[in-house]
Amino acid sequence: MTAATIQGYLAGKWNIDPVHSSVLFTVRHLGVSKVRGRFDVVAGEIVTAENILESAVTATIEAASVNTNQAQRDAHVKSADFLDVETYSTLTFTSTGIREVGGGGYLIDGELTVHGVTKPITLTAELGGVGPGTAPDTTVIGIEATTEISRADFGVGASIPVAVVSDKIKIELGIEAALV
Repeated sequence: MTAATIQGYLAGKWNIDPVHSSVLFTVRHLGVSKVRGRFDVVAGEIVTAENILESAVTATIEAASVNTNQAQRDAHVKSADFLDVETYSTLTFTSTGIREVGGGGYLIDGELTVHGVTKPITLTAELGGVGPGTAPDTTVIGIEATTEISRADFGVGASIPVAVVSDKIKIELGIEAALV
């Protein structure tokens, strides 16, 4: 799918709207249940190119904004046992390329930095659309994306057995950004 065939697609610079965006994660606990959480503070920019495959994304997430809806667990996730937010205050993503996979889907390759470790990841993404924002003369873009990472790859929770907290973490992004 080319940019010309995407309804309302525009080349330009877009700022991620933290109020209308979500960064969610799911991890298995004790191998029997899923614990879900989110990061409440995300910022970044999307630069859409005339050729959508030449577009780029950068994002920064405040590690201390982790929220699992349980204060004691949040404190543990923020501690040196997991994210160590005192030492590693942000998680970052910078795209390195975009590939079309058909059916309106894309793969966004990039570098994810968590806990001071940078690794390549691929997001499976779908453009939700482009349209008018709620404020006068604004245009917004929506993107949904998912990936799965290994906490061991990033040195997160190395002392926590996978029988307690799974190694695999599913990440789901719902991003809305405004054209600037």
